[in-house]
Amino acid sequence: MKVYVIGNLKGGVGKTTTTVNLAYTYAEMGGRTLVIDLDPQCNCTRFFAKVNEYNKTIKDVLEAPEHINSAIYRTKYEDIDIISHTEGTRHNTITPIARKVGDTYELDLTLRNNITTEEHPLGVYHPHAEYHHIKKENIGLIEVMGLAVLPARLKGEMELLEEYILEGKDISSNEQIEKHAEWVKKFLPKYSEITKENIHGILQKEIGIVFTHVLEDAGVYKCTTEGREAFMRFLETL
Repeated sequence: MKVYVIGNLKGGVGKTTTTVNLAYTYAEMGGRTLVIDLDPQCNCTRFFAKVNEYNKTIKDVLEAPEHINSAIYRTKYEDIDIISHTEGTRHNTITPIARKVGDTYELDLTLRNNITTEEHPLGVYHPHAEYHHIKKENIGLIEVMGLAVLPARLKGEMELLEEYILEGKDISSNEQIEKHAEWVKKFLPKYSEITKENIHGILQKEIGIVFTHVLEDAGVYKCTTEGREAFMRFLETL
């Protein structure tokens, strides 16, 4: 038996993607695979889709290993089983971020929520579907700290998009970049002249605008009067 542990404190680095693909690939090779999902967001569990229900969780297994058989869920994929993090769905968690600023240390406590709805099945505070062509991956601690991590796929996609825009090609005809077609259609009229010299800057600017909306989606307390007032009410309860 081989055991692989995929772990990283930072979000959005590919933990879930790596785990899912390793499990699926090994199962395709004929191996029996058990995935143990310890991520508070339970994304592996959602992806594999449990097809049976028990009342035991990983907590029960850690307290009494004999419960392991009743904590294993079958999935929709043959030869892949999963141990879910929770019995139901745990929506809230907290992540500490410690950093040194000068001679002092700062500690930020990041409140995280993974609640879902029919409108937003990946999460109310996950990037919404209209922005998935730019950012579908989870928002991680880097974004919480005010920086942005964009998926590596965008580099090749934007280079191709530049070519299609400059040459007037049909973006929707290319399956690699067709997801960007409506986005380009909306922002192109804003620019009176698009050239080889300015197209790169235009795309960077428009990606930044989309990512601003992604961060707005991720904020529980919005940067509005109502959001700030709600946040102050929350602070008063601490």
